Amino acid sequence: MRDKAGSDRYDAVVVGAGPNGLAAAIHLARRGRSVLLVEAADTIGGGARSAELTKPGFIHDICSTVHPLAVASPFFRSVPLERLGVELVQPPAPLAHPFDDGTAAILERDLDDMPGSIGKDAAAWRRLFGPFVDHADKIVDSFLAPTPVPPRHPIVMARFGLPAMRSALALARARFDGPRAQALFAGVAAHALLALERPPTAAFGLLLTTLAHAYGWPIVRGGSQRLSEALATHLRELGGDIVTGCRIDDLAQLPPSTVVMLDVTPRQLLKIAGSRLPAAYRRRLGRYRYGPGVFKVDWALDGPVPWTAPECARAATVHLGATMPEVAASERMMSRGGHHPRPFVLTVQASLFDPTRASGGHTLWAYCHVPNGSTVDMTMAIEAQLERFAPGFGDRILARSTMNSADVEAHDANYVGGDINGGISDFGQLFTRPTPRWPPYSTPDRSLYLCSSSTPPGGGVHGMCGLGAASVVLRRR
Repeated sequence: MRDKAGSDRYDAVVVGAGPNGLAAAIHLARRGRSVLLVEAADTIGGGARSAELTKPGFIHDICSTVHPLAVASPFFRSVPLERLGVELVQPPAPLAHPFDDGTAAILERDLDDMPGSIGKDAAAWRRLFGPFVDHADKIVDSFLAPTPVPPRHPIVMARFGLPAMRSALALARARFDGPRAQALFAGVAAHALLALERPPTAAFGLLLTTLAHAYGWPIVRGGSQRLSEALATHLRELGGDIVTGCRIDDLAQLPPSTVVMLDVTPRQLLKIAGSRLPAAYRRRLGRYRYGPGVFKVDWALDGPVPWTAPECARAATVHLGATMPEVAASERMMSRGGHHPRPFVLTVQASLFDPTRASGGHTLWAYCHVPNGSTVDMTMAIEAQLERFAPGFGDRILARSTMNSADVEAHDANYVGGDINGGISDFGQLFTRPTPRWPPYSTPDRSLYLCSSSTPPGGGVHGMCGLGAASVVLRRR
């Protein structure tokens, strides 16, 4: 392989074409570097890919569908997405959380609209989130900063950080009196994939809720693959090369380059480049901890989900787990290696707001959290939760596709044991991904860098891990 100038050497080879690998390659190409991006799968995108998983004409996102971090990310804001054909669709409401009485709490875009959903706790909700929404850009800039210390906007982040460092349960009980607001917040915080008694689960609830009010929780018209394809097009416009269907198991497979950047987790780094790394660093990488996995189901439906609470049709994302204690019990059992009979379920009904995803019907996906590497079939438990809040749901099913944690990893090797966050995000690992090293993207080999979600700021479709790693490379080279 040769670079665009005809040389035998690229400035950088990036392995892995997920959002972070694409972001790293784009940032280097913008600075005039010759870049080759190599992807093992036949399609680029990593966790932002789409496919006809159930029936022809029904487009399903293999992992991510809802993109609050992408719309807020400084990297994505630097990419001309609209010119590249990406249309972000904002549902009327970011999130619905139904209850057994046939009603639902709705996370509205406008804080002033919350009283109709959570009643007497609306004032407390505004007191908590109003200041964060007013300074959302500063919070995002700090939270997604490639290098988290020293903190950007220290006054704003100090105000955010005090409640964020608590557990979700402690914060919800301290701030909200009613079960509706507590359940709504608990469901958002459960995206942490940690037991809700553990800090800093409150941080996930605070950040994602702030994003919902400030930016919305949009979806990409036509599927998340469109977002990845737009990034690939932009990279090619900048002169970068992309090769797909080429799995790299050893650095010797790569063409000559000044640096290699790996959008992989520590486990793959050890496999691909272990011989280049000192024994002490390899031992630290070997101690890296992965979090819980997911069990995912995709359905092709002959009509929309028949929610008992009609307001659920206003949101693309619907959380199933009526009360905060119920959500907490599910996440607690999962964190201890069990499978709750009534799991907390995250569902996305994208085709309600993007009819291009389904031909003559609708799509729906759902997942629940399970122990890492679990192969337990959770289909019946997930569908029972859907029947609980949408009686007759089963009659709408035309076809389904299921993935246990092993299947999720097979789709993307970075999802080790089904862990979609690239490693557990507890206090012990939140700020030291992948090892206590500065800068965190570097390795002892100065020509080798890590740019995956196993580095700061962690999981999500935001590209900031790749941007941070590429920035370090440019400073050092």
